[in-house]
Order: sequence, then structure tokens, then C-alpha cells
Amino acid sequence: MHLYLHIPFCRQACHYCDFHFSTNTSRKEEIVQALCREIAAQKDYLGGSELKTIYFGGGTPSLLSASELDLIFDSIHSYHSVASDAEITLEANPEDLTLEYCLLIASKGINRLSIGVQSFQEKNLVLMNRNHQAFDSIQAIQNAQKAGINNISIDLIYGIPSNSEADLDFDLEKATTLGVQHISAYSLTVEPKTVFGVQKKKGSFVEIPDSAMANAFMQVRHYLESKGYEGYETSNFAKEGHYSIHNTSYWQQEPYLGIGPSAHSFNGHSRQWNVSNNAKYLASGLELAEKEDLSLADQYNEYLMVRLRTKWGINLVYVRKTLTRLGLEYPEKEFQDWIDKGYAQIVDQQLILKGEGKLLADRLSSDIFVV
Repeated sequence: MHLYLHIPFCRQACHYCDFHFSTNTSRKEEIVQALCREIAAQKDYLGGSELKTIYFGGGTPSLLSASELDLIFDSIHSYHSVASDAEITLEANPEDLTLEYCLLIASKGINRLSIGVQSFQEKNLVLMNRNHQAFDSIQAIQNAQKAGINNISIDLIYGIPSNSEADLDFDLEKATTLGVQHISAYSLTVEPKTVFGVQKKKGSFVEIPDSAMANAFMQVRHYLESKGYEGYETSNFAKEGHYSIHNTSYWQQEPYLGIGPSAHSFNGHSRQWNVSNNAKYLASGLELAEKEDLSLADQYNEYLMVRLRTKWGINLVYVRKTLTRLGLEYPEKEFQDWIDKGYAQIVDQQLILKGEGKLLADRLSSDIFVV
């Protein structure tokens, strides 16, 4: 089983938070106390199963102090059994990862870092309004390694306007030569209420064409695979033995408990989530924002959506049995079309996307959804 903690702290107001960290230390303490109360309140959600992963994500978990980490870990261990080899991940901004802080979190049992590097080029960091510089990212990775944290993932963004193939290669080369074990590579996306969204509406920001984004995706995949990183999910690449166990649990649809504002939980047949606003979370008495029981069709669609993005693909026996239960036809023609176009292959009753098909995973899964 798996535990996810959404830590909604930032140094400035953003969509994760309703407060400015530097001037709201008391509110930060309130949130930590509320997280601990929710851990206690939800102690039975996973049925007493041993935790295989703990993931500190969300806003900026690297703003947690030693005492706050102690409180959270004490609460976790009070109500859950944690595997001796559990993967314990902390998301972090590069500017927070001083050697002192890396040594601190390592001493608390955190053995994996997910660092929001985004790019190793100043022009890209300025464009994306990041607080750190390229040197901060390099220093953060090296500090973590010095502290003995040797399971490091970094986020990189591709599809940045004005970037050339050489620019993208520069970021990829820097990441691989620094010796990180895991790289999550995401295309630059523009959401309506973000800075880029507003600029796009005004015409001052132009996204790159879909064809160029596809080329950038293939460039990332080919480069990383040539350096020994396996693309085990559309956006995720890892050295041998360094898959993200926590994220893989989502893709394998294993149960997990989410703690904190906006955190989601899943137990195999239903999903629930908390209110997203910090103030409402504190005032809610830890009541759920909403709960949804998943129908067989819902479970099937989610299975397609997440599994087609992975190296494991979808099990055709499961697909056939589920569609039979739903009284629907097996999409044999669609699958054969994917194979004929070179998008997919069948290996031991698993349909696995390949080549350009990996780029089209989301569209292909939606084509065979149960509506």
C-alpha cells in the first residue's frame, strides 16, 4: 500500500496555497497538525497493510523543518506499519537543497528525491518564471549525492518555444552526466489561468506546433534510451532498478491514501478527495470534499488510460472479459489497426504501444473508452 502527502507550502501565493509561507509560519504549523490528525482519522483506509512507499508531494515539501518532519513521521509510524525498504520520496525545489538540508532529510529516512529542475538553461528558467538558476540545480543534485541519497529523479520540460534541438540535447546531456537515476520529461503545457495561458490569450505566447512537439518527444526518448534509461511510462525514464515505485503503483491501480488539501485516495473500487483550499481544509474538520464509487466501466476506462502509457500495456484477457461483462464488443479491428500502423505489438496477451504509438497513448486509449 502507498501513502501520499500533499504539502501545500510555497514562498509566494500560487494555485497550491492560500498563504505566503514567509509571513504565515503559524498557518504552516496548523497545516502540519491537521495532516497528522488526518493520518490518524484515516488509519483504517488501507486495511492495516504495510506501506511500501511514502511520497511528500504537492506544493513545496522541501520547506518542511526537522520538527515538522518528525511530527509527520511519528504520526505515520503510530498508525501504519512501514516496510523496512520503503521508498520515501520528497519533492523539492533546487534552491532548497543545501547540503545541510539534504543531510537532514536523509537522517529522517527520506531515500529518494524528485527535483523540479525543468531546465539547465537560464533563458528557459526565466521564461518559466522559476526561482532558481541552473547552478542551483547542479548544486542540489551534488548535495543530495554527498548526503548519500542515490535515488534522484529530476523533472525536465521540452517543447519550449525558441528552443532548438541542440538546446534540448544540452539539458538531456547535463542531466545524464550528473548521474541522476530517473528523469521525468514533460511537454510544456499551457493552462488557461496560468501566466502562459493569459499570454496566449493576448497573443504574446505561441505554443510550438504539434509536429514539433512530437519531434521533441521522440528526441527525448531516443537520447535517454541511448544513455541506458528505459522509458517505462510515456513521460518517465529510469536506470535499471530505479523505477518510481510510488508512481508505478498508480499505473498498476494499487490502493493508496492521500493526506492533505486536494489529496486523492483510491481503494480499488472508489475514489475520494479533500478540499483544495488550505483554509477550508483546516475548517472542514477533515470532511471529504467528495467521494465517487467507480463503476465497472469507470474502472475499465481508467485501466486503459494509465496502462497504455506504460511498458506493461494492457492485458487482452482482462479487456475481453470486462467488455463481455459490460455486454460490449471486443475492439479487435481497432487493435489490428494499431498493429498495422506500427503503433502497437502483442506480447504474451499484453498489447503494448511502441514507436509513435507511445506519443499517441492518450488519444488511442480514448478511442476505445466505454462511453
